[in-house]
Amino acid sequence: MTSLREVVVYSRKGCHLCEIVKETITKLHRRGGFTWREIDVDSNSDLRREFSDEVPVVFIDGRKAFKYRMTEQDFLRKLAS
Repeated sequence: MTSLREVVVYSRKGCHLCEIVKETITKLHRRGGFTWREIDVDSNSDLRREFSDEVPVVFIDGRKAFKYRMTEQDFLRKLAS
């Protein structure tokens, strides 16, 4: 039995690219195979400094997978690897 992959999206309110990435992940989440959560970088000063204006950033199992944009195909490819 394979374990679920963990996806974390670092984002902030008012970020148009963040909304697009979250919509894509929400859509793909219905297929299963991963869990995901969102972290608002503005909720923590260390995260705000670390990511600054480089959001959205998507991590898969703790490794940075995407910054700013991603396609469904690219996400599924990285999720499968």
